[in-house]
Amino acid sequence: MENTAQYLALIQAYTGIGIGLIIGLGAAGACIGIGIMCSSFLDGAARQPELMPTLQGKVFLLLGLIDASFIIGVGLAMMFAFANPLLAVIK
Repeated sequence: MENTAQYLALIQAYTGIGIGLIIGLGAAGACIGIGIMCSSFLDGAARQPELMPTLQGKVFLLLGLIDASFIIGVGLAMMFAFANPLLAVIK
């Protein structure tokens, strides 16, 4: 019984660390990606202003995809936080 509680605490502790890494690194990656993409968009729009409407559509599409990848990571982190499938190993 005591051993089970230790394993349960260990799984929850490592899951908490993993959740922090998923959300933290996902947010950092999304922010860096959006910053690089927006700076490239501004650079391209400054060089060729006539292409701005087509570039803007592509930028908004990519902004949504970058944000969606971060939101998927947050969803996975919340799944591990509230419905951890790793806890099924402990019986």
